[in-house]
Amino acid sequence: MTLSNQLAPGMTIAVDNKIYRIESSVKVTVPKGAPFIKTKLKNLLSDELVEKNFKLSQEVQLVSLVERHLEFLYLEGKDYLFLDIDNLEQVLVKSEVIGDKVNFLKEGIDLKAMFYGDTIFSVELPQFLELMVVKAESGEHANPLANATKTALLETGARIEVPTFIESGDIIKVDTQLTEYVQRV
Repeated sequence: MTLSNQLAPGMTIAVDNKIYRIESSVKVTVPKGAPFIKTKLKNLLSDELVEKNFKLSQEVQLVSLVERHLEFLYLEGKDYLFLDIDNLEQVLVKSEVIGDKVNFLKEGIDLKAMFYGDTIFSVELPQFLELMVVKAESGEHANPLANATKTALLETGARIEVPTFIESGDIIKVDTQLTEYVQRV
């Protein structure tokens, strides 16, 4: 337990049997009435942002998430099967937790997962991945002097903008957080 006036962005708390990460926390004083702590909370399961006010010095339950390293194995039904690198156990991750990160999942990729007990709340891909271009649009009509781009389909199913000189079969480095081309490898 901690007090509401000690809450800070990045902390993880439990409210009404749901786990939230604090996005912002501000002490509000009003001319008439008691001061309070106004927070913006992100539900770690649904990514929903909610605002919640706490009385000053109200007890709040802190939650300690455990970071574990997982290796992607394969898609099993609608969920994703991973291998926990530390204890070599298989872990099934729901597709809702993976979300749009599925665009960069391929067999053998290591990622970080945040656990509370046996429940996974989030996964984090490596910032940079090297992926093969499966199909690239033709860049014939582009001006070679301009910073022209074309759309490329990667081996994971992601579509990103790449320079016109990138061809099918090229291996490129991709920034998974910005969903951007970095360089040809």
